[in-house]
Amino acid sequence: MHVIPKQYTQYVFYFFMALLMSGLMSLVVTTINIGIVPNLISAWLSAWVVGFLAALPAIMVVTPAVRTLVGLLIVECE
Repeated sequence: MHVIPKQYTQYVFYFFMALLMSGLMSLVVTTINIGIVPNLISAWLSAWVVGFLAALPAIMVVTPAVRTLVGLLIVECE
């Protein structure tokens, strides 16, 4: 079930990476800051939206530099 053309692979990657990482990190930080309280889910979801809006362009900008850095650090084993 493929619904997105292959030429958009990097953008789909950016989207899901930003979605999952911002979701996880905003949950962790929100829980640390306010604790396990009755409104944790609504506070987390509010933080997640902001985190995602920051994470998506950040991932798009940072990914090429990270790929270059990884390429400099990795050697082929023979």
